[in-house]
Amino acid sequence: MICVAIANQKGGVGKTTTAINIATAMAATGWKTLLIDLDPQGNASTGIGIHSADRHRTSYDLLVDQVPLAECAMPISIPGLEVVTATQDLTGAEVELVSVEDRSGRLRSALSGQSAGYDICFIDCPPSLGLLTLNALAAADTLLVPLQCEFFALEGLSQLLQTVERVQQRFNPDLGIIGVALTMFDRRNRLTDQVADDVRDCLGPLVFEAVIPRNVRLSEAPSHGLPALVYDHACSGSRAYMALARELIGRLPERRKAA
Repeated sequence: MICVAIANQKGGVGKTTTAINIATAMAATGWKTLLIDLDPQGNASTGIGIHSADRHRTSYDLLVDQVPLAECAMPISIPGLEVVTATQDLTGAEVELVSVEDRSGRLRSALSGQSAGYDICFIDCPPSLGLLTLNALAAADTLLVPLQCEFFALEGLSQLLQTVERVQQRFNPDLGIIGVALTMFDRRNRLTDQVADDVRDCLGPLVFEAVIPRNVRLSEAPSHGLPALVYDHACSGSRAYMALARELIGRLPERRKAA
């Protein structure tokens, strides 16, 4: 299993929307996919249709109580996709893990040796660079960064890249960045084009060609408890996420593609 953390410490950049829809797209292409909701807000769990009352074993149990992954992962109505949900209990995990040995490696230990049933795992991180995100980066093989096409997002990106360097030095030397996905792209806005051009000039081929547009159907889908690819597979947002999934597969190591 290859593990992909989806992270950006700036909120409102389409991180959870990306996690839900890229996981759905990968499952649709035949990959056995696991989505781990590591955000105490639990938006990925809600957006994929899992009500709070149905979240019995969560990412809190996985991290803090070391409940086996097989007991935490829930199958859902989307074939090939399972979810480890999150609740507000996860807020306390950062405090509870402070005194625990190897507190930054708890998720890595939880996934180690228990992931044989999956081809790929996506971790939806909280919009901060705290202990939960650190656990995700320590466990991940690579990082996917959703980046909103606005000026302040560029400042957040530089902070995230510095954090990745520190994680590589201390916890996970093999951590890489598989790509930056431009989100909330509005072609009517000249600033959007300028930010996109600046990001591509700075990061070059690291930026995915697929661009996620501002799209009403993408915004509506979570209120129905559905990924956009299920809610309206023909909308521009859904098509963009399918294109992003194809690019992602193309960037994965060759030994993984056989999956």
